[in-house]
Amino acid sequence: MADAAKDLASGTVGGAAQIIVGHPFDTIKVKLQSQPAPTPGRPPRYAGAFDAVRQTVAAEGPKGLYKGMGAPLATVAALNAVLFTVRGQMEGLLRSDLGVPLTISQQFVCGSGAGFAVSFLACPTELVKCRLQAHGALACASTTSSVVAAVKYGGPMDVARHVLRSEGGARGLFKGLFPTFAREIPGNATMFATYEAFKRFLAGGSDTSSLGQGSLIMAGGVAGASFWGIVYPADVVKSVLQVDDYKNPKYRGSMDAFRKILKAEGVKGLYKGFGPAMGRSVFANAACFLAYEKTRSSLG
Repeated sequence: MADAAKDLASGTVGGAAQIIVGHPFDTIKVKLQSQPAPTPGRPPRYAGAFDAVRQTVAAEGPKGLYKGMGAPLATVAALNAVLFTVRGQMEGLLRSDLGVPLTISQQFVCGSGAGFAVSFLACPTELVKCRLQAHGALACASTTSSVVAAVKYGGPMDVARHVLRSEGGARGLFKGLFPTFAREIPGNATMFATYEAFKRFLAGGSDTSSLGQGSLIMAGGVAGASFWGIVYPADVVKSVLQVDDYKNPKYRGSMDAFRKILKAEGVKGLYKGFGPAMGRSVFANAACFLAYEKTRSSLG
């Protein structure tokens, strides 16, 4: 089997593991990010991550934590095909000799290229996911004729059809592309570089082939945490843009959203949902990298 096909198969398995483990954390993150700032004298809809979990389960049952999972799970093959295949091909281009491991800086470059490529698939997928995840909070908090709050979505395909029909065609599915770039390029660059660096630290050298499952889980968790540590504000901006009202938008673009969040809520507004995001990233990426490594190893 060709290396690209192995990366595709391994990335698909890793991505599925990542989504199954991490989606409940992601649902709470999006709910916290997309809830409107409370009016003076009134508390926010969600007091924090645990309150968001409690309200979601009370209103929708445990399945509410998995709302919107269909979109990323259905596209996991495509997303991870791009991410791991582009990374693998860039590794081949940068490697000086067959079998020689790349430097950490070269891994950073490979992660950057993979992040750029995957952004074009991640943006529309996450727009659908964010609409479904945030819908309940927006509907309850809305005091206007918000299109996003008023529409009752039947599922991922229904969201896509509504956006294509009512929000500018295909262009509407790419709302939030710029902050997606700002998240995926530096985030994946840092994540892949950190993953390789931590594996080498645990192995005591560049040969990491003897590392066990515990070490791979630890390296994946640390790598996942490094992703969100530097790009979280970009993810907040992406989320608020993707759930914004198309006909009466609150934000004119990424920088306008950044300035308005900073003005209304301070720096902490750019880190709404950070706890669930970090929890998701540690556990989900640990599962992803472990599944990827084991599948890749089994394929030779």
